[in-house]
Amino acid sequence: VQLQAFGGGLVQPGGSLRLSCAVSGFVGRINFMGWYRQAPGKQRDFIAVVTRGGMTNYADAVKGRFTIARDNAANTVYLQMDDLKPEDTAVYYCNVGTSADNYWGQGTLVTVSS
Repeated sequence: VQLQAFGGGLVQPGGSLRLSCAVSGFVGRINFMGWYRQAPGKQRDFIAVVTRGGMTNYADAVKGRFTIARDNAANTVYLQMDDLKPEDTAVYYCNVGTSADNYWGQGTLVTVSS
């Protein structure tokens, strides 16, 4: 099973980025898909999750600014990030859960700076 994340980069404060993460090599049912982030010198923190049925949950730090969505047919999860702030700078990791296991992507760096 491989998770390939795309979309990170450098953006100015107030800007937007869209991350995507495609799951390959898996046959079966993906229950939840989500995103975490890890800033330099800090622990990895939960950002957002979406269930197979479309229910979502967000960390307080990103509510109202980030939107998670998934395409079940394509086994892909997205994270639309708006009104980005310098404190959003981190490596962003996608995470998916099945009935058998939990998988992580390799991470994509998001830098918010002027």
